[in-house]
Amino acid sequence: MIFILILIYCTSLGNGFEMKSIFCSISDSCDCDFKADIKGLEWDLYKNLYGQHMAQDIVSEAVVNFLQNENPDRSLVLSFHGASGTGKSLVSSMMGRHIYETAMGSPYIHQFVPTLHFTSADRVQQYRSDLKRWVEGNLTACARSIFIFDEMEKMPPGVIDVLEPHLGTFHVLFQTNYRKAIYIFISTIGQEVINKVALESRQAGRDREDILPKELEDSIADAVYNNKNSGFYHSRIITEKLITRFVPFLPLLRRHVERCAQRELCQRGECQRADVASSVGGAMTYTPNDRQYFSSTGCKLVPAKVNLFL
Repeated sequence: MIFILILIYCTSLGNGFEMKSIFCSISDSCDCDFKADIKGLEWDLYKNLYGQHMAQDIVSEAVVNFLQNENPDRSLVLSFHGASGTGKSLVSSMMGRHIYETAMGSPYIHQFVPTLHFTSADRVQQYRSDLKRWVEGNLTACARSIFIFDEMEKMPPGVIDVLEPHLGTFHVLFQTNYRKAIYIFISTIGQEVINKVALESRQAGRDREDILPKELEDSIADAVYNNKNSGFYHSRIITEKLITRFVPFLPLLRRHVERCAQRELCQRGECQRADVASSVGGAMTYTPNDRQYFSSTGCKLVPAKVNLFL
């Protein structure tokens, strides 16, 4: 009976929604959890990501183009760069939330943190073997898997290069189409380049929204490739240009911090407390010392500051 239902699901063109519902009631296939809400992602980025016009545009365009292509020629590989608290992890969560119905709890979204999974620089070969096995096993189970690698500045160099064959234009590896996967790398490396451009732009009286990705992407690539503390140090993933897009996250201004505080307040049912949002903005540390333009911790400390002033 199960075989017949699966056969109907795979071959039926009419009544597709009904057949899929029946199939998904008896299956834990990732196709059942995969419910890409492109419009929802675009709206979430527009409404809840503050001060990051480049990230909004790049992620929206890259994800939309990738998900709308039934037969992509390679995986989607995004590398997020910027200071702590600028929205990198927030965007990765948004992507998970709008691609899988069970959001970040989906068994098809896999997160790796070097301080937890790759703790010793002396075990690179073991980590390479483990990572290759983990990724291939999960891709065999679900071609549309999402892999998130946080804190790439703490990743032992050489580990991530084992993914090189999975990021290129190979059509099928180990009987699995690996080109439908999404990889997200998150790093603070490159923040100096980004912050310098943001500062020079402001001092020149130029709107931050006029900063273009092309002004930063090559410099970010050079920074992660040449930094010995980077997981991409001298990586072929960089030299072979296997990163789809480098995504810069600009340092945040006080008004962005206050918007983060307002969002936090609304989540607590305290939307009317504009005074608290203003106090949070005033309590942050800003750089450079002589100008006080940018929040040194972005929005990272906002929840704690809200607790303090409520």
